[in-house]
Amino acid sequence: MADLTLITFDWVPEMPRGFVRDLRVRWALEEAGLPYRVESVPFDKRGADHLSHQPFGQIPWLTDGDISIFESGAILLHLAELSDKLMPTDPRGRNEVREWTLAALNSVEMASLPWGLFHFWGDTFDSPGGKQLDSFVKLRLDRMEKVLAERTWLAGNFSVADILMADVFRLVERFDGLNDYPTCRGYMQRAIDRPSFKKAHADQMAHFARADPHH
Repeated sequence: MADLTLITFDWVPEMPRGFVRDLRVRWALEEAGLPYRVESVPFDKRGADHLSHQPFGQIPWLTDGDISIFESGAILLHLAELSDKLMPTDPRGRNEVREWTLAALNSVEMASLPWGLFHFWGDTFDSPGGKQLDSFVKLRLDRMEKVLAERTWLAGNFSVADILMADVFRLVERFDGLNDYPTCRGYMQRAIDRPSFKKAHADQMAHFARADPHH
């Protein structure tokens, strides 16, 4: 039996709550039904021990016994090796999950994250650079709209690839970026309607809220 501990911040400001990436790990753990613990590190002080596990001073990371893993995509692929609820057992299916996992991070999130940060910061897309960024996101969504028109989930059954892609879409949807992409929106909604997402989201929100009296 794996000895899994998820490490996240003890607190974050209200704006990013529900989108902090430990949610992806919580979701995968709940989906697979793997037992785990949650531990906290200070949001306001990131010391040498933190950096020894996460060299960029971010969260989450996961420990599995004496193994420590950072980056949400790497963590999810590690968890997928522990449960066929997160990745199939046949070689073709496993490769398809891996490629869509990387596509969610390297192709779609690469475009959508800077776009989302523009919105978080209150910037506009009137500048030439802003217009190009907006066009880049729309190009990715155009392609995903076609892909998802032909399938319920990215790689057969629900997998870690869907956790990542749906979570990437959630940030776009937060700023109404899926208004013209009903297939992408429907796919995201199917994913977040799963009980595993609802529990993971509620647990994250409660975790950060408990520390509010101290900030």
